[in-house]
Amino acid sequence: MTQRRPRLGYALVVTAAVMFIVNAGISRVTIRAGVEPATLTTLRVTASVLVFGLWAALGRHSALRPPRGRDLALVIGLGLVGVALLQWTYFVAIDRLPLGVALLLEYTAPVLVALWARFVRREPVRERVWVALALSMAGLVLVSQAWQGMVLDGVGVLAGAGAAVSFAAYFLLGERGVSDDDPLRVILWSFLVAAIALNVVAPITGLDRDIPGTTTSLLGTLHSLSVPVWVLLLWVALLGTVVPFLLELYALQHLTATAVIVVAMLEPVGATLLGWTWFGESLTAVQTLGAAAVVAGILLAQTSRPSVREPVPVG
Repeated sequence: MTQRRPRLGYALVVTAAVMFIVNAGISRVTIRAGVEPATLTTLRVTASVLVFGLWAALGRHSALRPPRGRDLALVIGLGLVGVALLQWTYFVAIDRLPLGVALLLEYTAPVLVALWARFVRREPVRERVWVALALSMAGLVLVSQAWQGMVLDGVGVLAGAGAAVSFAAYFLLGERGVSDDDPLRVILWSFLVAAIALNVVAPITGLDRDIPGTTTSLLGTLHSLSVPVWVLLLWVALLGTVVPFLLELYALQHLTATAVIVVAMLEPVGATLLGWTWFGESLTAVQTLGAAAVVAGILLAQTSRPSVREPVPVG
């Protein structure tokens, strides 16, 4: 059994969160360079399957064993909703919304999970869930400035909400039993399901072959710098997906899943800072207050349920 080293675990999670944050900016530049969000999702997931499969083949042969029965059904659900749909809605949201707002919307998933547990599963939930719900809803109203007729892009908001629902489904499906299995096995097969589905809907072959060889501006404060699109695609697949995923998997050997998820809340905060420094995005004082309320609500919601085993978050 691996000796728990919490400091190492937190270091791994923070590193993964930073990589996911940077990936949000890289992904936006990639999309603006002409890569459709659906195609980028397919590329990201397919490349991840290849790397996870290679890792399993080299040293974790048990992860190559396909799940059966109930576990297979859960993995299919994870793959279609918790990976494919989540990744696609995430890319649409970060393309059309300020980065921090897009991540805030996605990370309201714990609030949805707590409400599902209370009203659908009839589980005991701590009273703080109502405070969490009130903070999150009030915060989102402030962030969106709904009294001004919604200042945010409507499609982007719908995509962010879709990402939240998909993320919540990912947690709920994981709790139903998949999390008892080898995390690498779950991730490998759920990503494989997602890759198959995505290649049917938006195949890799749909990518214009000329795009990877072109160069594109990094936009915003980095607009004077240009890089080949293939470098961005490689970043999204490896440094923006596989490496941080593996870091969080290893972190689970030293921390609880709840601790990993709470630390991962650095992502919407970091994405807001990234959007400000890189793309010149800024929130008003009211929106900043709203963002803080949403983060507080999410953290309260995450601790409102009795301890459960949860899957590692998908950034």
